[in-house]
Order: sequence, then C-alpha cells, then structure tokens
Amino acid sequence: MKLAIGDKNFSSWSMRPWVLLKHFGMPFEEVLINLYAPDSRAQLARVSPSGKVPCLVTDAGDAVWDSLAIMETVAESYSQHAMWPRDASDRARARSVSAEMHSGFGDLRQNMPMEICTHAPGKGATPETLANIARIEAIWGECLAKSGGPFLFGEFSIADAMYAPVVMRFNTYAPELSATSRAYAERVTASPAVAEWIDGAKQEVAR
Repeated sequence: MKLAIGDKNFSSWSMRPWVLLKHFGMPFEEVLINLYAPDSRAQLARVSPSGKVPCLVTDAGDAVWDSLAIMETVAESYSQHAMWPRDASDRARARSVSAEMHSGFGDLRQNMPMEICTHAPGKGATPETLANIARIEAIWGECLAKSGGPFLFGEFSIADAMYAPVVMRFNTYAPELSATSRAYAERVTASPAVAEWIDGAKQEVAR
C-alpha cells in the first residue's frame, strides 16, 4: 500500500489513517507532500483523484481518499485486526463518534488548527470552540466510563485515531480539561504511533 499524506505538523486528516496503519503494524509506503510547496497542487493531482490528502493506493491499485473511507477500507481488508470494536453495540457507537468528529466541530478546527510544534495556550478559545471542546469531553468521558479504558473502546481503534488530532490541538492550545480528558490525551500522545508522528512533525519544522 501507498499512503499520500501532507505535512505532519499541520495535516490532521493525514494523521488519522497514518496512525491507524502504524498502530496495527500494516506495511505501507509513505508519500509525503509539502502542502505549502509551489508545486503541491501538481503533486496532489498525481497521487489523489480528489487533489487532496490523504489518499491510499491499495495493494490492488485502487485509490481511496478521505480519512474515514481509508480507515473503513483497511478495516474491511484486514478484518483480523479489531480496528473497530468487535462488539456490535460498541462498534455502532464507535462509528457514531468517529462520524461526528469527521463532520463536526467546525469552530475547533477553525480557531484551533493543528500545529503540533506550536505552543499557544488560550489562543482560539472562543465560546463556540469551548462548546465544541465540552462536547468532545462528554464523548470521551462516556466512552471511557463504559469501556474502562485505556482508550475510548478499550483497545486502540479507529475512534482513537479520529480523535488523535484533537489531542494534538489540546496539547498546543492547552484548554482547561477534566482529569479524565487530560489522562486520555496523555495516553494518546504517548502511544507509539502518535509519538512517531509527533517526532516526524518536529523533524519537518527543524529542517
């Protein structure tokens, strides 16, 4: 497989499938595109039908774009890995909270963009953004209370990959969080795949 991604410091959508593939030990070739390079549009057109990242090219040569579509495709193709929870009720809830992340939280995205190598406590904390954060905390709290952790549905899943860029935002902008949310954010940050992505972002910025 080949996975085309954008800058690790900024590309939250790229982070999601990359972290999932890394966590489950799936072999893939990374194709990194600097989204701010003069020829980025031409590069994107060559690797992605949508002209956006991420885009996965499967072993069969099929192009799959959009983070959630990529993760659904990989979960279906490698069903021996529990990328979604095995329990049907938990799986339905995991899909719901993942889809909510996929389509919602516009104020958080706009006012607290993912910038892993930036530290800007308090920036972007509009009332609307704080309402988004409160909803995210409610999702995390409910999932963790039911599963017992350490991740949203017990073991690391697509749902955790979907919220990993939110954790990066919380690390950057340091909004006030509950003890449960802080502990979960710390576990996600420390997970090997996420830590590797963060290291890659730091290397990009250092160049």
